[in-house]
Amino acid sequence: MLERCRNAQERWGGVSKIIDRWLGERKELISAYVDISGSGRELSCNDQQLQRFCEVLVDYVSAGHFGVYEQLTNEAKAFGDLRGLELAKQIYPRLQAITEASLAFNDLCDNGDCRDASCLSDELKRLGQLLRERFELEDCLIEVLHNDHKNHAVAAV
Repeated sequence: MLERCRNAQERWGGVSKIIDRWLGERKELISAYVDISGSGRELSCNDQQLQRFCEVLVDYVSAGHFGVYEQLTNEAKAFGDLRGLELAKQIYPRLQAITEASLAFNDLCDNGDCRDASCLSDELKRLGQLLRERFELEDCLIEVLHNDHKNHAVAAV
């Protein structure tokens, strides 16, 4: 996951401050995930590293829904990009479902509902798979909804 994040930053870094900041948050999220999933120790809901991961997770998914996705959609509208808007319409429901799963994981940890370490580990692993899928969908959106518009804007100049 971390290598994919580096590749995304190399491809889209510097293009837009909001995307740059968001990709930086993605890198922080992946690092926090790797720290807790690769620690080899049993996790508990009150583990500081897990709590930090949850904070970064909530910040990341919120920035996507309340900043980046909106910006990308507005760009597509401004450029009359019907193909891009259709893609967004197809992808956003899955992103929303992954956001809900991410927030449910955070709630699970906040409420202490997953007291069994193996339960927490299983949920973390499932979340990791969902995050991988999310990153791929987000990269697709950035590629289609932002880079294509950037190329059109440069060609128009």
